[in-house]
Amino acid sequence: MKWAEISIQTTHEATEAIADIFHELGSSGVVIEDPELVNSYRRSGTWDYCDIPEETDVEVVTVKAYLLVDEQLEEKMRIFEERVNELINHNLDKGQGNIKYQEINEEDWASSWKDYFHPIRVGEHVVIKPSWEEYEQVAGDLIIELDPGMAFGTGTHHTTAMCIRSLEEVIRPGSVVFDIGTGSGVLAIAAAKLGAQSVQAVDLDQVAVRVAKENVVINEVEQVVNVAAGDLLTGIHGQADVIIANIIADVIIKLVPDIPERLKDNGVLIASGIIVERLSDVTAAILNNNLTIDKVIEEGGWVAILVRKGGG
Repeated sequence: MKWAEISIQTTHEATEAIADIFHELGSSGVVIEDPELVNSYRRSGTWDYCDIPEETDVEVVTVKAYLLVDEQLEEKMRIFEERVNELINHNLDKGQGNIKYQEINEEDWASSWKDYFHPIRVGEHVVIKPSWEEYEQVAGDLIIELDPGMAFGTGTHHTTAMCIRSLEEVIRPGSVVFDIGTGSGVLAIAAAKLGAQSVQAVDLDQVAVRVAKENVVINEVEQVVNVAAGDLLTGIHGQADVIIANIIADVIIKLVPDIPERLKDNGVLIASGIIVERLSDVTAAILNNNLTIDKVIEEGGWVAILVRKGGG
């Protein structure tokens, strides 16, 4: 199977809009190469090893997505360029706007992650370790062995890291957890290792479902975590103590009306994948559904919101 890797050099302000365009054209995820973000990780002191040099030009962000090479690709490329050029109508600067294209094999795509993925401590206890690397465990560590493959979720992005730290706060022994848009399964596995009794994890993308299932087995939490294909809460039954939705703002807004019925009293929604500029839109949807905002966490231009049912 061949894929088209499409990349564009743009600005910080246009990054999410371009990611949304790729999503609407059928990409199940995007790669955002943000030099400002890389520099912040370098300075955080949380990487055990890093040979990536300090970036001096932090204004240009590269967004990449992968589309299947088929008879529809040419039309999708035309639509993509057209939509990017229309961003100015929404007061968004596309920046350089240079679009590049190359064909790659599925196997090449899967292995390219490994050059930039090393053990990282994400929370007080949770350490994410690539399955192909060594790590010397210390007392109290909860190690997640992870091979993200082509699914989103290495744990190194601000949104995933904020979700994991939030899970360390809210998971209790016996918690029932729903993980919506599980990607690599990293958050579902973290919930299980933190003591959850059961975790139902869903993703619309079949590749993500396969990768998440593999990671669940690698981490020996298959008795706790069940991974299935599904669209948001469709196919998930019962009520949860904790619902995780590390997706994007528009999808979270779509999900929120179903949350009161699917959370237990005093249950918590961890909503992330939200850029700072969309915080007000998401909080309005939350408050309109009689939910209480416990905490808002901001990091690197991204936001995570801890929302409680019945906490007012």
